[in-house]
Amino acid sequence: MKPVLLLLAALLLVMTAACGQNSGKGKDALTTVKFSEVIRSIFYAPHYVAMSQGFFEKQGLNVDMNTAQGSDKGAAALIAGTADISLVGPETTIYIYNQKGEKTLKAFHQLTAKDGSFLLSREKLDAFAWSDLAGKTVIGWRPGSSPQMVLNSVLLKEKVEGVNVVTNIASTAMAGAFTSGQGDYIQVFEPVASTLVKEGKAYLVASLGDFGDYPETSYVATSDYIKAHPDIIQKFTAAVAEGAKWLNTATDDDIVKALKPFFDGTPDDLILQSVNRYKAQGTWPTEPVLTQAQFDILQNVLVENGVLKAEDKVTNMDDVVDMSFVQKLGKTD
Repeated sequence: MKPVLLLLAALLLVMTAACGQNSGKGKDALTTVKFSEVIRSIFYAPHYVAMSQGFFEKQGLNVDMNTAQGSDKGAAALIAGTADISLVGPETTIYIYNQKGEKTLKAFHQLTAKDGSFLLSREKLDAFAWSDLAGKTVIGWRPGSSPQMVLNSVLLKEKVEGVNVVTNIASTAMAGAFTSGQGDYIQVFEPVASTLVKEGKAYLVASLGDFGDYPETSYVATSDYIKAHPDIIQKFTAAVAEGAKWLNTATDDDIVKALKPFFDGTPDDLILQSVNRYKAQGTWPTEPVLTQAQFDILQNVLVENGVLKAEDKVTNMDDVVDMSFVQKLGKTD
């Protein structure tokens, strides 16, 4: 009987080992990445697709996501070590670099190539011109944020003066403030824009994406984290890139199904409309690279908005940008 018992024990060990190998595909075997997104918006659809379609898990990553409600908070989380990777405005890398502190940040994947906000009016207009904003109140974003700076740059370009842009309302409270009667206009992202329009509480008058090429949102990490975990950065980049590629070929039903868990309560038609609106304005570049030309545009906008002195421009983009991981896409297994 002993040989039989030994054989059974051996078989049990083999089965246990096999089960252990299979369980390696579970979450316990994945590397957890603490991730902070700037706000929740369909503007960042490729990321949510990468989560819902299992593209991160395929790369061996478990993304633990929270919403910072501001690029400043997302950058602070990186410095404090409470986030490994943040989706924020790349201008944060410049701000931190110029502080000459112990830590620096680097953008390693350019997710969006346009501003993602839309301007809505309280009253229905037969036609809209930027000059209509003179003497009006716009519920906008915090000072120094990308949407606030893009709007201000548009107003400067159009030579519109006397606009009262309210910048002290929390992003989560902006829509509520508008619907309660504050402001003549509001600047919001999708799906909030489409929701307000569908509810008859606002009218779409302009897209700030028409401002032109603008590297609004990047994946950013500390230089130390990138140096210590290049494999994680590469896998993270690959997963998001796959999410963006999937969006271009998926059916409408599949897109809605993929994004629905992240926008509970938003009607299916508004989810799809938001995605198509962002697609139409070229929001998600096929090559998610932050180029020198885009970096120059970014710094010029910062100077124009008075948040960066011309003499404090970062002369060597590589000090705050590392696109090597994006450039390896399709060249690694």
